[in-house]
Amino acid sequence: MPIPTPHINAKKEDFAKTVLMPGDPLRAKFIAETFLENPVLVNNVRGVQGHTGTWKGVPVSVMASGMGTPAIGIYSYELYNFYDVDNIIRIGSAGALRDDLKLMDLVAGQGACTDSNYIHQFEVNGTYAPIADYTLLSTAVSVAKEHGIDMKVGNILSSDVFYAPAGCDSNDKWRKMGVMAVEMESAGLYLNAAAAGKRALCICTISDHLYRGEALSPADRQLSLTQMIEVALDTAVKMSEID
Repeated sequence: MPIPTPHINAKKEDFAKTVLMPGDPLRAKFIAETFLENPVLVNNVRGVQGHTGTWKGVPVSVMASGMGTPAIGIYSYELYNFYDVDNIIRIGSAGALRDDLKLMDLVAGQGACTDSNYIHQFEVNGTYAPIADYTLLSTAVSVAKEHGIDMKVGNILSSDVFYAPAGCDSNDKWRKMGVMAVEMESAGLYLNAAAAGKRALCICTISDHLYRGEALSPADRQLSLTQMIEVALDTAVKMSEID
């Protein structure tokens, strides 16, 4: 496919090898303007902002993914396959299922359970288990420890459904199987990374607890997730030394 693509109007060299992907374009803008040195807007098709700058002297990009597996499926596919991006770290929010999780806790998706049909396009003869890249995951866990953060690692649920039917107990079943939290993008990202031979990781801040009725405000989700952002940025720096 020629560059620019239908969804990204950047030049091939405009993206760094590691891209941070929040869902919200405003969060991408906030990260670029607050954390990156000399950020440059490299994409704004449909308002899905992509910026490239440096963090501690290392080139890093940040671009929004939109909401849901189909959206991140498009952007991650194009970044991996057309823009030579090697690492994508999704940084988002998630709803807690486990009792030991609190608001603002960080979780890393070692595996991504899913109720999505996105996997069917790969025509695997069985049930493929979407997982994070171990090097990215272990690096992020190490970085989190350096920041004094006990980041929880385990299974997350990547769901196509935000509003479940009244009386639906589907979360109860995932919770019983030990799934930590629910979000909407990681499985699609992990599948695209596997197909492209690239690396992916999802780190989320717990923004609400589905069993305690606790929740951060939209403003807090957009502006107050500094720990997660800095862990992801420092992971990008360490990955530049590995790559």
